[in-house]
Amino acid sequence: MSDPSDESAAGARGDRPSAIALLREHGLSPKKAFGQNFLLDPNICRKIAEAACPSGGTVVEIGPGLGALTAPLVDRATHVVAVERDRDLAPIVGRIFASDIAAGRFEIIEGDALAFDWAELLARGPEPRALAGNLPYLLTGRLLERATEIADRLARAVFMVQLEVAERLVASAGSKEYGGLTVFVRAAFRVDRLLVVKKGAFHPRPDVDSAVVVLTPRTDRIEETDVFRELVKAAFGMRRKTLRNAWKAAALAFDRVEAAAEASGIDLGRRGETLEVEDFARVADAYAARSAQR
Repeated sequence: MSDPSDESAAGARGDRPSAIALLREHGLSPKKAFGQNFLLDPNICRKIAEAACPSGGTVVEIGPGLGALTAPLVDRATHVVAVERDRDLAPIVGRIFASDIAAGRFEIIEGDALAFDWAELLARGPEPRALAGNLPYLLTGRLLERATEIADRLARAVFMVQLEVAERLVASAGSKEYGGLTVFVRAAFRVDRLLVVKKGAFHPRPDVDSAVVVLTPRTDRIEETDVFRELVKAAFGMRRKTLRNAWKAAALAFDRVEAAAEASGIDLGRRGETLEVEDFARVADAYAARSAQR
């Protein structure tokens, strides 16, 4: 493997070599265990950066890989913090963006993004604050959950995800794509699909297409209480059953669930997939109100 501190022309940021060239230069291969699929198209990277950072502010990039998206983010943002868990890639990115690190515009942190306090990383630079990244397929759900936890501290989050996941995030109630993930993410964000990215835009080529989604925090965010989460999980955990049967199996007092559903105008003969996010919230609030009266 080449020394990451080597100052060869292929590693200079100004050249912005492709991921394939950088991997070849440093004797590396994409790691399947990390779900690495490097985005090659600079125009797509530019569009993601424009959506994540219209002008200035701070961006935390999840998984910069070899810096394809990092470059346009650094060009647009006041401060970028990138978190990379691959110990082989982090020093390469550090060398490519050495001048930006020296100028205080960029930080590269080696480690698992799930192990860090994202709010603290965002607070290292000025507002507006955003998240961005090409999310590894195996961790997409957990990373989206972390984003919802700090939605009130964000201007937006812009993520590349599997096309199937994007379709679930924007799905309408009653459709087969609509599910628990849809509800939990949309309780905190408005979700828009920015563009579809074909599998040929990556190295190595994945088995499926991807899409870029823009998550904008709701001004009327729905609080994900324990009751809300239990109602959603139970409804979609028994998707083919009616709400009456699904919620009977939930870790909640069913007599209160039944009364809360009636007060909220929800027919327990329906299936969970027909409920909007706001419907779940109304039942959860009504349940909590009845619990407080006891």
